[in-house]
Amino acid sequence: MVKRVAIIGAGVSGLTSIKSCLDEGLEPTCFERSDDIGGLWKFKPDVEEGRASIYQSVIMNTSKEMSCFSDFPMPEDFPNFLHNSKLLAYFKIFVKKFNLLKYIRFQTTVLSVTKRSDFSATGQWEVVTENNGKEARDVFDAVLVCSGHHIESYVPLKYFPGKLGEKTINQLISGILLSVFCMQSTGMSTWESTM
Repeated sequence: MVKRVAIIGAGVSGLTSIKSCLDEGLEPTCFERSDDIGGLWKFKPDVEEGRASIYQSVIMNTSKEMSCFSDFPMPEDFPNFLHNSKLLAYFKIFVKKFNLLKYIRFQTTVLSVTKRSDFSATGQWEVVTENNGKEARDVFDAVLVCSGHHIESYVPLKYFPGKLGEKTINQLISGILLSVFCMQSTGMSTWESTM
């Protein structure tokens, strides 16, 4: 039986995840709360609560050669450093080329992701979504969270460790191993530190 994969977000990571699932013979379903692909790279003049936005004149600070998908080079006529609208155009070319649009459910918000009661036997997850005021429940074999780190996350109160207002970020992450990876034209560097 084909494994079903839920993908949350149709930005850069979500789009490549859809394609990777298809390449591996999996059945992806991508949930995107907005009406278009692109995530952060889709400029919107109006601010939406809980969603980060780029400004209209943003130009990438990495070259198209370093920023393209490994199996899908950017068009030769694109400039080396892309305006955000060109990057979004690249995403749309990618989606069209690999026929990914049919796997995306737009204007659908993920409300919860929980392990099913038989998770230890099946490894399956229940995903609850909302679209136009209607809730839906689906079962998936895997879940990929591709919503990015620039959005407001939802952490249920029962998982919150305590009062944040009285602690600094350094106190909250004390004892946690932090790894930082940096890609440079000369290769990848790694820095680790126990906080």
